[in-house]
Amino acid sequence: QVQLIESGGGLVQAGGSLRLSCSASGLTFSTYTMGWFRQAPGKEREFVAAIKWNGGRTYYADSMKGRFTISRDNAKNTVILQLASLKPEDTAVYYCAAQRSWTDSWIPDSYRYNNWGQGTQVTVSP
Repeated sequence: QVQLIESGGGLVQAGGSLRLSCSASGLTFSTYTMGWFRQAPGKEREFVAAIKWNGGRTYYADSMKGRFTISRDNAKNTVILQLASLKPEDTAVYYCAAQRSWTDSWIPDSYRYNNWGQGTQVTVSP
């Protein structure tokens, strides 16, 4: 049984920071590329960031680059998304996801991810 559990969301003022964590179980974590997506009310699910299973190469959506940082700790089966300089438009449910990627072109595509967490709410007030 694969399970991804996000934590760390909450309410923060604009300009603040949050640290989101995703704990994985039921899979060989070190062989999976891990991604973060978000979905705001009335909006489509949006790619945020990802980190490859091998080498730690990272990928970011343009709007997040420079403000968000993704990392992973394979020994703890955990992937982290550090959020900084938060804006009200960052308000969304943030989801952790896992895929066994065959090519880098798969990484920002939500449908390529095999497993998803339930999400954690991030709310940024003006």
